[in-house]
Amino acid sequence: MPELAITDREIENCFDVIAELRPHLSRNSFLTTVRNMQVDGFKLAFTQKEGEIVAVAGYRIYTNLYMGKHCYVDDLVTAQAHRSKGYGEEMVNWLRGQARQADCQYFHLDSGTHRGQAHRFYFAQGFTIASYHFSEELK
Repeated sequence: MPELAITDREIENCFDVIAELRPHLSRNSFLTTVRNMQVDGFKLAFTQKEGEIVAVAGYRIYTNLYMGKHCYVDDLVTAQAHRSKGYGEEMVNWLRGQARQADCQYFHLDSGTHRGQAHRFYFAQGFTIASYHFSEELK
């Protein structure tokens, strides 16, 4: 069963799994970054089996004009060694439950266009493609 990463140690223990999805992250700044994001409503959740973190998700619940109150999943990853064992589905169901408990109107996420295996997983979980997401890197 997923649970929230509350303590510094719990947050730090999520790094190796989240880095599989976000390899640009630095272990040295991860805790500080997550703590700063928490100020804006970010929550980090993890699933642990036999003392090992096997899945991690970062999400936030907020309101905007387009969707009203909604749950947006920033990050969702199952450790490579533990994929296709039901941990991703368990995490999605738990996140969906968090969204329902918070009375959200929508539950959604973005997925990189190159992540075909993840897309098949999301379709199997009942997600549909609702829009294009456009971005521009500003450096």
